[in-house]
Amino acid sequence: MLKVFLIEDEFVVREGIKKNIDWKSEGFDFCGEASDGELAYPLIRSTKPDIVITDICMPFMDGLEISRMLKKEMPEIKIIVLSGHEEFEYAKEAIKIGIEEYLLKPINGEDLLAVVAKVGQKILEERKEKENIEKFKNEMEENEEDAKRNFFNDLIRSNQPVGNVLERGKQLKLELSAPFYNIILFKVQRVHGDVPVADEEFSNRLLHIRKRISENFFENGDVIEFNRNLEGVAFLLKAENAKEIEMIQKRVVETIENIVGDYQHIKYFGGIGSPVTRLRELEHSFEDASRAFAYRFILEKSQFLECKKIEETSITANDTLQISMIDAEKLDKKKVEYFLRCGEKEDIPFFVDEYLKNIGNSGKNSLIFRQYIIMDMYITVAKFMEGLGYKKEENKKEPLEKTKEMTQAISTIENSVIYIERLFEHALNCRNEVSRKKSGDIIDKTKRYIEDNFMNEDLSLNAAASYVNISPSHLSAVFSQEMGVTFVKYLTDYRMNKAKELLKCSNKRSNEISMEIGYKDPHYFSYLFKKTQGCTPMQYRGTKGSEE
Repeated sequence: MLKVFLIEDEFVVREGIKKNIDWKSEGFDFCGEASDGELAYPLIRSTKPDIVITDICMPFMDGLEISRMLKKEMPEIKIIVLSGHEEFEYAKEAIKIGIEEYLLKPINGEDLLAVVAKVGQKILEERKEKENIEKFKNEMEENEEDAKRNFFNDLIRSNQPVGNVLERGKQLKLELSAPFYNIILFKVQRVHGDVPVADEEFSNRLLHIRKRISENFFENGDVIEFNRNLEGVAFLLKAENAKEIEMIQKRVVETIENIVGDYQHIKYFGGIGSPVTRLRELEHSFEDASRAFAYRFILEKSQFLECKKIEETSITANDTLQISMIDAEKLDKKKVEYFLRCGEKEDIPFFVDEYLKNIGNSGKNSLIFRQYIIMDMYITVAKFMEGLGYKKEENKKEPLEKTKEMTQAISTIENSVIYIERLFEHALNCRNEVSRKKSGDIIDKTKRYIEDNFMNEDLSLNAAASYVNISPSHLSAVFSQEMGVTFVKYLTDYRMNKAKELLKCSNKRSNEISMEIGYKDPHYFSYLFKKTQGCTPMQYRGTKGSEE
C-alpha cells in the first residue's frame, strides 16, 4: 500500500483532505500530516511516504523549499503541489525541482484522489520496471562473466590495438588505463586428506568462498576479477606506481588468506606475475604468473608464490651424482599424478621445468638418471592412461610405443624434457577426450532437462547443475565451451523461440504465453521479449493490440 503525507497550513483544508477521502479503501495509507515544511521534514524522513501533497505558501518553510530538500534526499518520492497562485514562475520552479503535479486551489476530493491515483500508478510502473531491469541484470550475469572471460583471454595475447582494448573494456564497464599492472592467478579447491577433490563435484562452500572474495576488495577499482571457470580466477591489478602495485598485491593476498582461513579442508594457491607498464605487456605478466601458478602441483602448502621468488623454492642437488639423489620426496610421483588429473596443456612446460629442477645439474647430466626419470614418467603416464579406461594395447602409440623414442629421449636433458612434455601432452589430450565424451553426456542431459522444464519459472543454472550432479561453475564452463553460448542465454533463447512460435501459431494472449514458457510475471516477459527481440510480443505478432 502506497503511503501519502500531507503538508498544509490551513487546518480546515488539511482536515478536509485527510477525512473526506477514504484513503485506505482507495489503496493508500495516510501516514502523516504537518502544518509547514519545517515540521514535516523530520516526519517525512521517519515515515518515508511515497507521495507528498504540499501547499506552496506556508510559514517557516514553504512548499517549494521542502520539495527541493525532499527531491535531493529522496529522489524517488513523488510530490503534488497545491497552489492558489497561477503565476508562471511558481510552476516553472516546480518543474525545475521535479514536482510531479501542480494543482490550483480550490480542488475537490474526487479530483485530488484521481491525481493521487495517477501518480500512484506511475510509482508502481516505475518500481516494476526497476524490478525487471534488476531481474534481467541478474539473469544475464552469466553472459557478462563469459564476455569478461573472453576479453581477458584476448587481453593477455597482446594481439589487439590498445585503443580497441580500452574501448572493449569500457563496454564491459572496466576501466583499464593505468601506469602499472600485474596479474595474480588464483584457485581454491576442496581436499580430502591431502588429495584435491575434482572440480566438477558440487560444492556450495567453494561458491560461498568465491562470493566472499569478490565482495571484499573490489570497491576501489584497482583490482578487476576475471572468472576463468575451472582454471580459477585471474586478478588484474592496477596502480599509479611500483610501490602502490606492491601494496595492492599485499592487500589482495591478505584479504584472500583471511577469508579462506575460515574454512577447513580447503587448499588454495596463487601465482603472482611481474609488474608491467603497458597493456600490451600483460602477456609477460600472465606468463610469469602462470609459471608461479604451476607450482600448485609441486608445493603442498597453500600459499601465494611470486614469480621472482621461484628460485628460492627450488631444491639443489649435490654436484656429484649418487644413488641417494633418487629421493622420493624430491621426485614425488603424486605431484605428477595430480598434474595429470588437474593440469592444463599450457601448464606443461612450467611444470616439467620446475619438477626437473629438483634433480639438480649433476642429475640432469647423468645418463642413468635421465633414463630413470624417463622410465618413471613413462610408467606414471601409462598407469594414468589405464585409469582413464585405455587398455595397455591402446597405449602403444607415439610417444609411448617405440624403444627408439626412449633411446633418443635420454641422449640429452633437452631431449628428455621434450619427450616428457610430449608424453604429458598425449596424456592430457586423452584425458580431455574422455572429459569431452563425459561433457557431451552432461550437455545432452542438460538440454533435455531444459526441454522438459522450460515452463518452470524456477529453472536455473543451479537447478540444472543439481540435476546433472555437478557444480554450477563446472556446468557453466562446460556448457559455454560445448555450445558456444552460456546456459542462461540458451535457456532465454529457447523460451523466446517458444514464445514466437505461440505468437505466430496461436491466438493465445501474451500473459498466457508468458505462463506457458516459464514467466509468471507477464510484464517481465514483455520486457525481456522486447530486450532480446527488439520489439514487443504484439509487434512481433503483427497486431496493434495492447500488451496484456
